[in-house]
Amino acid sequence: MNFVSQIARLIASFFYVGYIPLVPGTFGSLAAFAIYFPLHYYTNDWRIYGFCIILVVALGIWASHVAQKDSKILDPSFVVIDEVAGQLITLFLIPFSWYAVVSGFFLFRILDILKPQPARKAEDLPGGWGIMMDDVIAGVYGNIILSVAIFILHRIL
Repeated sequence: MNFVSQIARLIASFFYVGYIPLVPGTFGSLAAFAIYFPLHYYTNDWRIYGFCIILVVALGIWASHVAQKDSKILDPSFVVIDEVAGQLITLFLIPFSWYAVVSGFFLFRILDILKPQPARKAEDLPGGWGIMMDDVIAGVYGNIILSVAIFILHRIL
């Protein structure tokens, strides 16, 4: 495996988290907190957070495309950068609370598994786009649902 492929696999598996044998997608979602918590704690700036999401998605499209091509597997299970992106999107602009973080984690996992349309259709996109976009869409859905739930809870309580 050449150097570019090794870098792509490192990114696509999110520093080899994707090689954890059981439920790699769940571990990928959990690994997103290695980005989320430092961003929240040190900056709490939505622009930096948004830039990180764009960077993760862009690198993820490239890295998952290379990993898919190298492995000759349509959607390799070791690729979890898509879960990292989706989890970060789910929590984007959500006011921090442990309730929101835990709820966002489970909400994204459910949406990632169910893949409501057009997320399921996005899997048909070519290469890294297909690997990444279904989770990006699931993350957007998760963010909307979590935002509405928090809004309603604040109105009730």
